[in-house]
Amino acid sequence: MTSTLSQRTYTVDEYLTQEIASQDRHEYRNGELVLMPGGTPNHNQITLNLAGSLNFALRRQPYRVFIADQRLWIPDRRIYTYPDVMVGGQPVELQEGRKDTVTNPIVIAEVLSQSTRSYDKDDKFAAYRSIPSFSEYLLIDQYTAHIEHYTKTEGQAWLFREYDGLEATVSFQSFDFSLQLLDLYDRVEFSSEDVKVESDLEES
Repeated sequence: MTSTLSQRTYTVDEYLTQEIASQDRHEYRNGELVLMPGGTPNHNQITLNLAGSLNFALRRQPYRVFIADQRLWIPDRRIYTYPDVMVGGQPVELQEGRKDTVTNPIVIAEVLSQSTRSYDKDDKFAAYRSIPSFSEYLLIDQYTAHIEHYTKTEGQAWLFREYDGLEATVSFQSFDFSLQLLDLYDRVEFSSEDVKVESDLEES
């Protein structure tokens, strides 16, 4: 499960100084540092499949695809985080005074784990919605072929779709790109033991 680094409150500058020197990644939540857990092979494979497919499909187009270690700043919520996959427009917009932190994602995808599922669906999604450029969110299950897909419509309304099974195809709203779940889950090995194994690892 995710765990706070300590009970003290950190400034943004303290966090960034420590984060650059750290071998681990931490999310910054309005003064609180939260250690980000390592991923499973399935989590890694899904992230790689999605980012690779997007990067190839969007070549020579005005977009940039980012993967797990790219830091995102959400100023309205004072959160630094590392989405599994992001697509941003070009030119890339960086936090003022920094060269390593982006601020203008259009699409964000998170691969769900048992420890982060609720946070990714609720508080984290609410934080992402405060970003003006953000318009599309994918929540990808790593234990079965299932996606929850949110797209921004007029005003602050969001449209929700679900995709189930390897024959389903998810189509993006922000640009012309579709991906069959068969390709998204390529080389992913589903097992009834996956949830238990991940839970045991996170609690150890």
